[in-house]
Amino acid sequence: MDYKLISSLKCDQGAVRKVRFNIDGMYCITCGSDKTLKLWNPHRGLFLKNYSGHGSDVMDACGSSDSSQLLSGGTDRAVMTWDVPTGKVLRRFRVHVSTVSCVKFNEESTLAFSGSLDNAVHIWDLKAHNFQPIQTLKDAKDAITSILVTDHEIVTASLDCQIRRYDLRNGSLTTDYTGAPIVSAAMTQDGQCYVIGTDNSRLALFDKSSGELLNEYSGHQIGNYLIEVGVDRKDKTLLSGSTDGSVYCWDLIGSSVLCKLQHDANSVVHSLATHPTSAFLVTATQSQVHLWGEEELALEES
Repeated sequence: MDYKLISSLKCDQGAVRKVRFNIDGMYCITCGSDKTLKLWNPHRGLFLKNYSGHGSDVMDACGSSDSSQLLSGGTDRAVMTWDVPTGKVLRRFRVHVSTVSCVKFNEESTLAFSGSLDNAVHIWDLKAHNFQPIQTLKDAKDAITSILVTDHEIVTASLDCQIRRYDLRNGSLTTDYTGAPIVSAAMTQDGQCYVIGTDNSRLALFDKSSGELLNEYSGHQIGNYLIEVGVDRKDKTLLSGSTDGSVYCWDLIGSSVLCKLQHDANSVVHSLATHPTSAFLVTATQSQVHLWGEEELALEES
C-alpha cells in the first residue's frame, strides 16, 4: 500500500467537519461550519451542489443506498434528510437536546440513526409520516461519538468508555468496556471486528462477537479532537488522522506503522473516509479535502 496525494479541494464552507464518500465512491459529501453540505466529484475536482438548511455547523452526513438522499446532523440539534438532485429538505427531525454528532442510514435507507452529545441514539422510520423517533437508546452515560449499523445490529461508541452492541433480532444489549473515552469507531469490511480510537491516543481492534481485544496501535496523536479512524476496503490497513498533520496507516494484523500521509504540519487531520471498492482515501484538514490513491490510481487520475 502506497498512497499518493492526487488533489486537494478548497471547500469554501468554513471548517470542514466531516468528509464522506457516497455508496459507490464516485462522489463525496463535506460538512461545513458555515451550515452547509456540499457534494463533490473529488476524482475530477468538481463542486456539484450546495445544501443549505441547517441553523449552525453540520457535524456529520451520509448518503443513501441509491445515492438519491443525504442524511445530516448538526449543532442546531436537527437531523435532516435531503433530496440530492434538487437540494430540497425532505424531513427535519428536532428531538435531540444537544449537538447531533453522528448519523447513519440502515442498509436499505428506510431507517435513520442519530447520535448526540445528549447521550441518546434516536431511530427514525423514514417511510412513516411520524416525526418522532420509533425507538430511543438511552443507555450511554456520556456523548455518542460513532454509530455503526449492520443488517441486524447497531453498535454505538461513547465518551463513557463503552461500546454497546444492540441486536435488533432479539433486543439484546452487549456492553464492552474499553478503558478510555472513545472518540471514533469503525467496522472492518467483513463485519467481524471493530476498531476504536480513544482520547489517550490509543487505537484498539476488538472481536465484535466476543469483545476480545485483538490488537493495539500507537504513534498518532489525538489531543482534544474527535479524530476519526477507518479501515481500508481489504481489511489490511487501519488508518487514523492525527494532530501532527498526518494520516497514520498501520498493518491491521502486525500493528506496525506502514506509512504516514503527510499534510500541512500545522493542520489537524480530523476526518477521513475510505473508498468502498477502490484504493482511494479522502481526508479533511481545516477548510480543505484531499484525495489520495495508491500509486497506479494516482497516475490514472492525474
